[in-house]
Amino acid sequence: MGPKARPKCRLATVSPHKLRIQNPESRNMWIRRPLLGHEASGTVLEVGKNVKTLKPGDRVAIEPGVGCRTCSFCKKGKYHLCSDMIFCASPPYDGNLCRYYVHDADFCFKLPDNVSLEEGTLIEPLAVGVHACKRAKVRFGDVVLILGAGPIGLVTLLAAKAMGATKTIITDLVGGRLDKAKELGVDYTLKIEKNMTEVETVSKIGELLQEAPDVSLECTGVEQCVRVALEATKTGGVVALVGLGKFELTLPLENAILREVDIRGVFRYNNDYPAAIEMVKTGKVDLKPLITHHFRIQDSGKAFHMAKTGEGNPIKILIHPNPDDYY
Repeated sequence: MGPKARPKCRLATVSPHKLRIQNPESRNMWIRRPLLGHEASGTVLEVGKNVKTLKPGDRVAIEPGVGCRTCSFCKKGKYHLCSDMIFCASPPYDGNLCRYYVHDADFCFKLPDNVSLEEGTLIEPLAVGVHACKRAKVRFGDVVLILGAGPIGLVTLLAAKAMGATKTIITDLVGGRLDKAKELGVDYTLKIEKNMTEVETVSKIGELLQEAPDVSLECTGVEQCVRVALEATKTGGVVALVGLGKFELTLPLENAILREVDIRGVFRYNNDYPAAIEMVKTGKVDLKPLITHHFRIQDSGKAFHMAKTGEGNPIKILIHPNPDDYY
């Protein structure tokens, strides 16, 4: 492990996929329920004697996963694939939804003066979107389809636009999420009705775009959406699978194989925090519209209830661990 820093956690968010540990039927049920939280920012209180890059008072975004630093993946720079990674709120390790937290200093990224702690908290999900777009090789001029307008779908939209996508479309079942995507600058939205077939969905995407997408970023994990992504993507294009769903899916692979559609997995992020922070610093990405609700840490139960039920149409819910930081 590297030299440590001790930030005072100022903000953390509620992440819906972490709610799985409350579900006894989930495959992610563990014996000991950890302290939650993996999206956080804070102010450094003290640093270890060998830390040269941070000092008390620095505001930081906390990258929650630290690799072992010695395996082949870590040595090759793919630390996110390390099988011995210590990741916040992934048992047996506790998360950072707390007032004080000790973390490796080189995974605490100093925030520029014009980036708030609230935005710093959302660097974590934005890094997922950045990594997804890198894996899909999104570049200037690309036409991009995003399936799912939840928090990860929306940050992936922001990352795609910042990385040069010139025409974007996003799909979802929930109209409110699509309205938020419009606020963030998406070019087209498609509301998926429950009785729509895959063929109808693919056809509608083509009608709206007047062409097939170069890149499809699947952010739901739902089998039908993965199937749509494979069918809708341009011949020779790329499908990046960001969302996590069932262990096994039935997919139309023969068509994708014959059309040389590349299928790429996406797992968290890898050296993507600097780029994500730079996007916010330079104004290429505005994260503020994603923040819809605030709670004190003593009201965390209400925050998780809102995330679980969708009451109040939340996108990103911020929890303030320290009472003096709540407003």
